[in-house]
Amino acid sequence: MPEVGKLGALVENWEQPKRPKAEVLSGRYARLEPLDADKHSADLFNAISEDRSGQNRDYLPYGPFSSHSAYHRWVKEISAGYDPLFYAVFDQKNHHRCGVAALLRINPRAGSIEVGHINFAPSLQRTPAATEAIFLLMQSVFEAGYRRFEWKCDTLNLSSRSAAQRFGFSYEGVFRQALVVKGRNRDTAWFAAIDKEWPALKEAYLAWLSPKNFDAQGRQVERLGDLTGLVRVASDPALK
Repeated sequence: MPEVGKLGALVENWEQPKRPKAEVLSGRYARLEPLDADKHSADLFNAISEDRSGQNRDYLPYGPFSSHSAYHRWVKEISAGYDPLFYAVFDQKNHHRCGVAALLRINPRAGSIEVGHINFAPSLQRTPAATEAIFLLMQSVFEAGYRRFEWKCDTLNLSSRSAAQRFGFSYEGVFRQALVVKGRNRDTAWFAAIDKEWPALKEAYLAWLSPKNFDAQGRQVERLGDLTGLVRVASDPALK
């Protein structure tokens, strides 16, 4: 128990950051483009339609989309505002747009941002481009001066919980009965990375994303989870 009268540490030399701008974020494997219905929706609808099982949308609060026109309308609506700030993910190797992700709950006063609405086509999942997309978002957040980068998901979504841990987000607990999604209860698992962890996380990502980390068949030499595991301060008990 904390001692009575004790206060949190002073936050020194920190200034409230600006809201993120809708701008292109480029890397070796991925490029993130501010989502635009007319430019991106056709490619993205075709890409997410690769998911025949429907598992990608099980935990999303919207969809499925029965047609390109329905998806176009949805993209037009959600891309009109500043929070969430959606991006289309362009795979530099295969030269096509095949996923979306967003920054949301943008709170400059607290210095916190969440990443979410992640919907990667099967062809993008478990690739360097998918990992670099998360890295580019994390980099943009911390290098803009934010203190906290959050990841939240349904507790039943074990693949998302595993991804959060692999990407270096530390487990922080569960908010019970946090939401009702599509008529069903959602308990929410919380993860976060904070600014003092960013230098080590950046080093881990750059080591994993280096071409030297892949053999002639494109197989990884070191696993990202092993590298970020040296930085994470808490692991998800559901994954043990």
